[in-house]
Amino acid sequence: ARALLRGQPGDPALREFFGGQTRRLLARAGQIDPASLDEARAAGAYVGLDAAAGMAPEEIIGVVEASGLRGRGGAYFPVHLKWRAARDAAARHGAAILVINAEEGEPGVFKDRGLMEADPHLLVEGICIAARAIGAQAAYLYINGQADLSSARMEVALDQAEELGVVGPEAGLRVEIRRGAGGYVCGEETVILESIEGRRAVPRLRPPFPTERGLWGRPTVINNVETLCNLPGLFRFGVDWFRDAGSADAPGTKLISLSGCVPRPGLIEVPMGASVADILRVGGLADPAAALTGAVAGGPSGGLLPPDRFDAVIGPGLLDEAGAVLGSGGIVAFDDRLPVAEVVQIEADYNARESCGKCTPCREGGERLADALRRLRDPAGGTAARADIEELIPLLREASLCGLGQMAPAPVTSALAHFEAALTPPLESPV
Repeated sequence: ARALLRGQPGDPALREFFGGQTRRLLARAGQIDPASLDEARAAGAYVGLDAAAGMAPEEIIGVVEASGLRGRGGAYFPVHLKWRAARDAAARHGAAILVINAEEGEPGVFKDRGLMEADPHLLVEGICIAARAIGAQAAYLYINGQADLSSARMEVALDQAEELGVVGPEAGLRVEIRRGAGGYVCGEETVILESIEGRRAVPRLRPPFPTERGLWGRPTVINNVETLCNLPGLFRFGVDWFRDAGSADAPGTKLISLSGCVPRPGLIEVPMGASVADILRVGGLADPAAALTGAVAGGPSGGLLPPDRFDAVIGPGLLDEAGAVLGSGGIVAFDDRLPVAEVVQIEADYNARESCGKCTPCREGGERLADALRRLRDPAGGTAARADIEELIPLLREASLCGLGQMAPAPVTSALAHFEAALTPPLESPV
């Protein structure tokens, strides 16, 4: 694989795997020793930071605005709006703080770990650029408690970056690693703030939003690992280069955690605007629609896509009208070896189990939705179960405190829209 990445002949299957990608964030992955600052710098690390260091904070934000960069954590909110809001709030509540969300607790998503493990200096450089833009003197890297290798790689990279003078007292930027305690809800941004402050991992009521009053009451920008890893290339190569990939509404590339029933699972990088079928072909399926029963997009709070929806393109918003979303970029392919009913039940059970319990709609509604889904397959109780599902879906969406509860119905709604026959028992023929 390394020979192929360096332009040398390689295995045809690997050539097809890498050739179908647009590797920008992953450009150095597999080519450098993650523990070597010298190798990272020889391959271009910190060139983008050098360019940003010569700009005023508002100029940096202007470049990000011109690039059209959106967050890559799942909401795809324009990065410059969040940064500018925090800078504006700093005059009222003190200097902004940067928090990097590396929790990544959802099953089937491993992109942020891949970045931290393969190219930790890419993230350090992105942190430095973002901190300069928002005027932060403190940054907290919140890493999943089970991601030991990611944490170890980042510790080494931060020590090297301090010796280089881009973080630490000399640079006026303190970067601390904090470890999450596990659990899907720990990836929710206000839960991260509660955890860092030493409290129970439950979401906060909003407003105020973190950009106004976040960590310890200070304006706080919470950016995903992948989001910040876009910054070094943007400032090294420029806005036109960045916008050359992706769509007009969502420029750049997207990391996809591809797993399930594909010959070549793994972490891949494609332009925003690529279709789900394009992604599955990178995974080794020449005809995804013929090979698969469907695909789960967006993790356990995403949705199910049938083969006739594989032409859906990735980007902000819904992948289809039934509620499937890209989320943070996980796609799990499944074929007829795994029944659709089992797939959606696994997701519903997971969402119910991972509720933090703070709000009643999610705590009670998630369990009841999972139970109703089980009853839906019972000929004796299917009609009542369907009525319960229809009642629970808007309750969860509209009354839950955070995104976990609000998005919990998505697998069920998409499965009912596209795979209803697989979820309900056939009607018995009259005697």
